[in-house]
Amino acid sequence: MQYKTAKQGRIFVCKLDDGDDLLKELSELCIKEDVRAAFFHIVGGIKGGDIVVGPETEDMPPKPVYKQLTESHEATGMGTIFYADGKPKVHFHGTFGKKNDVKMGCLRNFSEIFLILEVIVIEIEDIEAIRQYDAKSNFYLLTL
Repeated sequence: MQYKTAKQGRIFVCKLDDGDDLLKELSELCIKEDVRAAFFHIVGGIKGGDIVVGPETEDMPPKPVYKQLTESHEATGMGTIFYADGKPKVHFHGTFGKKNDVKMGCLRNFSEIFLILEVIVIEIEDIEAIRQYDAKSNFYLLTL
């Protein structure tokens, strides 16, 4: 295990509205407010997006299995934001439920909020941490 110590910075209380894109809005917040690293929680509704529910096999690089959210779901989850190639890169895992159907996965590509999504973003300060491309996995992995 690798680790570094850091300090808690600013806390942003965010309200996203119907039709907003969580991934886009978080990236824009980080650019506007110069947030270089953060942790966040969400609670609310999501009606659209792609989620990765695991790799097809354990082979490298992993081939993601995608599921789509195509209607409103209750949503909760957490994620991190670190920069990759000079831009904020959001990594979010959440649980999405509608009636008796519950999905859990990593939100990718885009998302569309249903009604409202509350997001608490906690800035991480005094740390050098980025996401770097890893050829073996074909992912941008956290580098400390």
